[in-house]
Amino acid sequence: MKLAFIAPLYLVLIFCFAPSVKAQTTQPTYQVKEDSMLLWDKTRNRSIPVEIYLPNTTQIKHPQLVIISHGYNNNREGTYKYYSSIANCLAAHGYFVASIQHELETDSLVPSIGKPYVVRMSNWVRGTENILFVINDLKKTHKQLDYKHVTLIGHSNGGDMSMLFAHKYPDMIDKVISLDNRRMPMPVVKHPHIYSLRSSDQPADEGVIPSPELQKHMGITIVKLPNTIHNDMADNATEAQRKEINNYLLTFLNDETNN
Repeated sequence: MKLAFIAPLYLVLIFCFAPSVKAQTTQPTYQVKEDSMLLWDKTRNRSIPVEIYLPNTTQIKHPQLVIISHGYNNNREGTYKYYSSIANCLAAHGYFVASIQHELETDSLVPSIGKPYVVRMSNWVRGTENILFVINDLKKTHKQLDYKHVTLIGHSNGGDMSMLFAHKYPDMIDKVISLDNRRMPMPVVKHPHIYSLRSSDQPADEGVIPSPELQKHMGITIVKLPNTIHNDMADNATEAQRKEINNYLLTFLNDETNN
């Protein structure tokens, strides 16, 4: 059940670069419509703010759904809107993007002491429940979307909960793309397809990233960004960093080699 629409619908025009490896089949770009929703999960007595970005076109009958999960930001309100450069670029290329606010100001803060895999697990589990609820709600309200090719994109802590979702609900998604998740081990599977962009400054915990041999065998794609640090993977990135990240994201979304 939706509590309310809390922002008016408006249009923005987004310019972003398509991946160079796909230049010969570059997708057209569209104007982007943006809207805000506040969903209510009555089973958990919890509100879920969601920002929606979608292409303003009738040419795409069944756009693919992309879910964005933000990095941890001490429960600050509005963190889910810090990835608008990514969301707008993907929507401009024909994807329906939903960015979820996972932490509320009333939530307990993530513990700073203890093994991250242990003390953050409840946060990740809650995040997977948020993602699951949003997907199921959209299936009721946006039946035209392509739910056979759902992609999760998550930065840092949001990447960890996205990887956990891939462990728990592999049949619900087609691809998972992490922007530097560091704690939750990536599923060592061929489906859903696993991709990750890695920062230049913060390594993942042991066991998070599969060995090169397993990456090759399972078709897992790991790319290091030598000029981008962990904290510069959101809207605070430079123009050059944004272009590089968006190029890779579009490349991964267009990747059909494992299908």
